[in-house]
Amino acid sequence: MPGRLGHSEAVTTPSAVDDGQRRAAELLRLLEHDASAAERLLAELTDVRSLVFLGAGLTAVARSEARTLPPAQRAQANTRQMHLGALRDAHRTDPAGLRTWARRAADEVLFLRSLQATAAARIAADAPRSPQTGA
Repeated sequence: MPGRLGHSEAVTTPSAVDDGQRRAAELLRLLEHDASAAERLLAELTDVRSLVFLGAGLTAVARSEARTLPPAQRAQANTRQMHLGALRDAHRTDPAGLRTWARRAADEVLFLRSLQATAAARIAADAPRSPQTGA
């Protein structure tokens, strides 16, 4: 009976969420190795729903990875996420605009990963060396 308490309507299927997360991981992998293939993947997505789920997957990755950053960088990442949200909202029914949003969201994840790599390298360089191993 539609409309009764405790009854869900039009629930997103787990497969749509899974597809978005899978596409997000694939897009990130392609951007690191083959930018033209990444652009082809984005071009193949023509419906708003697929693009939104892709972007949601990218947003989840970005927010998760930003949590490992120092406070100031985390705050900056949060601000960039707000700007990406505004871009998404401005193009909520436009597939071309949502592709731009998804690409920028993917670029944000790659940027966060580069910040993490830089921080890890700096920590490793500053770590005291063991006198016994010389390492």
